[in-house]
Parts: sequence; structure tokens; C-alpha cells
Amino acid sequence: MMTDRTLVDLTTQEFRRNPYPLFAQLRAAQPLTRFTMPGNATAWIVTRYADAQEILKDTTHFAKDMRKVAPSAFVESIFQGEGGESLRLLSQHMLASDPPDHTRLRKLVSKAFTLRIVEQLRPRIQQITDELLDAVQPQGRMELIGDFAFPLPITVISELLGIPVEDRPKFRIWTSALFNVSSNLFEQTRSVPVEAQLFADYLRKLIALRREQPTDDIIGHLVQVEEEGDRLSENELISMIFLLITAGHETTVNLIGNGTLVLLQHPDQWHLLQQHPDYIESAVEELLRVTGPVMMATPRWCSEEMELHGQTLHKGDLVLVALLSADEDPDHFPDPEKLDITREERQHLAFGKGIHACIGAPLARLEGQIAFSTLVRRMPGLRLAADPDKLVWRGSLLLRGLDALPVTF
Repeated sequence: MMTDRTLVDLTTQEFRRNPYPLFAQLRAAQPLTRFTMPGNATAWIVTRYADAQEILKDTTHFAKDMRKVAPSAFVESIFQGEGGESLRLLSQHMLASDPPDHTRLRKLVSKAFTLRIVEQLRPRIQQITDELLDAVQPQGRMELIGDFAFPLPITVISELLGIPVEDRPKFRIWTSALFNVSSNLFEQTRSVPVEAQLFADYLRKLIALRREQPTDDIIGHLVQVEEEGDRLSENELISMIFLLITAGHETTVNLIGNGTLVLLQHPDQWHLLQQHPDYIESAVEELLRVTGPVMMATPRWCSEEMELHGQTLHKGDLVLVALLSADEDPDHFPDPEKLDITREERQHLAFGKGIHACIGAPLARLEGQIAFSTLVRRMPGLRLAADPDKLVWRGSLLLRGLDALPVTF
């Protein structure tokens, strides 16, 4: 039996850099691993594909709204201190809700992210991509995260939402701080960053502005829906926009950053993509599987007692589905450790499964396809400008992404 202390290692740089050996060990010996969180709350990590897929789809035994089933002392401890109320407010979005609230909230934005609507964005995404590379190409080098992987998706989602250009750089700072809170679940003393308050205040002012000056964008639409008598409250509006901003760029930043690193570490696959640009769709799916942007799915809470792998999960237990582990499960993927951009089995879990599957998956896929295809075409000699073992990975338990990725070309 692995000890709780072993699980604390999930927050180390060593694990974030290379989580695969520990996940392989857990899949083989302990696919449902128990550990204790501050306040003696019980949590479990799920590492096998079959279990992960079932739990992601199971809305009977697992809830997303922790206020309904999680131990009250644990819930309150997360939102304690200065900024706690703002964090609580930002957490009332559809990823942390259950039907019927989840159904209503998702319906309000789902039409904006259909395949047909997203495909219409292709020319603009390509234009943004080319403009970003135009800016750095004469230099022969760039910091890929700051110069390309971040500004591309934040520009796209900001234009969809109607976020002013001058405000967009703030989101990188705010979201990084807030996602880092997830790692603090292991600590006895947690603090909520001031960024929660700043983010909530910003969104409250933006909503007020949209009420005074209606716009033809997603935020303008959501405000009008609320004004027309839908049950979307002011708090729901704030948390919905927060989710769209953060999820609308964070996953793509990590997809582009992680994916570029892995491709450059597998030059045969980089060159194969150069020679066969028509492989781009399968290449992006393989990168999502091998080095997905989300390491752990957002938390689920056991809503009734159940048995799994001979262990008893009690009501209120936290369950974390390790997507990155599930997508390396040899029982589902042949040669899972091999990067193969022509792989035919594409049923990965990088975007989740079931009613909580990522609503922006079509957009993230398109951004990834355009980003990678343009990089290999315009910068065929792209190479790392840093030791991969010295790259710094961001401090989030849920997300997996690089702080910076220096490259030359």
C-alpha cells in the first residue's frame, strides 16, 4: 500500500516533468489509490482508462458540486481568508455543477462552440498565428509560450467573448495563480490569492459595461439572456465568463507548449508531419493523448457509497481522474508510450467524457492544428534552446504545462 506521503509527490517538479513512471506503477498495482487531505478528508486517484471513462460519465455516483456532498469543514477551508468569497464566486460555473443547473448553463453557450461555428474561425486563427510568427521570425528565436502559445488562444477567446485588447495580458497572471491553488489541497494551510478578487471585480465591471453598451459577442449574449428572464444570476454570469476565459485558453496554451516539446524530442515525428501535412488531425489527437494539457480532471465527489477494486468509496470522498494516466493505459492503447502521429486509436480522454466533456474541444483542436501545421511549415528547423530537464513546469495539480519554452529556428 502506498502511503499518503507518496501522493504528496504529485506536487513536485520531478513528477510534473515526468509523471508517467508513477502513473504506470499505480495502474499496475493500485489503480484506485487512497490518500488523506487536510482535515482528514479522503481522496482517491483513478489511473486506468476503463475506470476513468466510466467515472467521467457517471452522474449517479459522482457529483461536481462539492457543496452538496463534500465535508462542510473541507469546503469552508478552501474558501477561507481574504479573497475566499471571490474564489467561491468564481467556482460556481458549469464544471462545478450538476443537472439540472449544469444542463441549463451549458445550453447557454454550447451554440458558440459547435463544429460549424468554430470552422468559421479558421481564417482568423490562421491570421493571428501568422502575425505572431511574423513578429519573431527575424529574430531566429522565441520563447514559445509567451510569444506564441499564450497569445494565440487568448486572442481568439477574447475576440469571441469581447475582451478589450489591453486587458488580455492580465489573464495569464490571474489564471496561473488560481490554478496553482489546486496544488495547495495537500497543504495544511492554504491561502487564496488576491487574483481571485481582482478577477471577480474585473468581470463584475465588464458585465456592467455590457449592460450599458450591448455588444454582439458571447458576453453580450449572456448578459442579454440574463436580462430576458433566464435564471442566470449575476454570480452565475461572473463564474461562467471566468470559466470561458480560463478554459478557453489554458488548455490550448499547454497543448501547443507540451506538444511542441514532445515533437522536438521526437524528430522523426516532426519530420513526418513536415512531409505529410495531411497528418495534422491525427497528430494533434496523438499529442493530446501523450502529453495532454489536463493531467487530472476537475474534481468529482462521491455522492453515495460504492465499491471499486475492492475498496469502499464513501459519500463526500474526493475523486480525481488522472486523464494523462488513462491515456497511457496499455489495456486500451497499443504501445502507449510510443508517439505515433498516425495512430488510428484516437479515443483519448484529454477533453473528458460525458456531460462534462470540454465544450471548447472543437476550438482547441482547430487552434492546435493550425499552430502545429504552421510551425512545421514556417520553421522547419525549429529546435530546443534549453535542456529539457531544466524546463520549469507550472504548479498545478490539474493542469500540466510549461512556464517557458525557449526555441531557435
